[in-house]
Amino acid sequence: MGKSERYLARIDGRLLRALSHPLRVRILELLREDGPATASGLGKRLGESSGTTSWHLRQLAEYGLVIEDSERGNRRDRWWKAVHDGDQLQGQDFIRDPDLAGPFRTYAHTMVEQRYAAEAQFVAEMSEWSDEWIDKVSFHDSPLSLTPDEAAALSDEILEVIKRYRRPVEEGDTSVRVHWAAFPRKSRPETP
Repeated sequence: MGKSERYLARIDGRLLRALSHPLRVRILELLREDGPATASGLGKRLGESSGTTSWHLRQLAEYGLVIEDSERGNRRDRWWKAVHDGDQLQGQDFIRDPDLAGPFRTYAHTMVEQRYAAEAQFVAEMSEWSDEWIDKVSFHDSPLSLTPDEAAALSDEILEVIKRYRRPVEEGDTSVRVHWAAFPRKSRPETP
């Protein structure tokens, strides 16, 4: 499997249904960020029973999003790992389909909540990081005036930059979370 194949799971209607459960999204996120884990270990981290996480892991495996890690564990102690490092989806593929609009909204809301939670956790833990990291952390919020084509081009350029930095983990690395979103906002100016 090539690097780009490992990186992206192109989300289609079938995978979207699998990911429309917030706990499955969280399990997949933990496996991608922290590496292989067992159902009981995931259950402890998520405040769920190992039976619940085990069931959701089997569902994710059925959809090809996780596989058993054959290099770890045994028949009694099964380890799981993510197949892909990330997801790619286009809202236009789902939002106008009555059968997929609901699962898409659930998935999108879960992803926004996960992004917020990750940033909020970092802010809460900032004092635990070295000055070397604190001096390099940045948050950006940049309202722009763009056409739809310009917004798409901007996103493509940002994703190309992110791809340039994607590489195998090396000694001394720290896991860094990068969030990117470009979306239109309805203007609500004050009227006299």
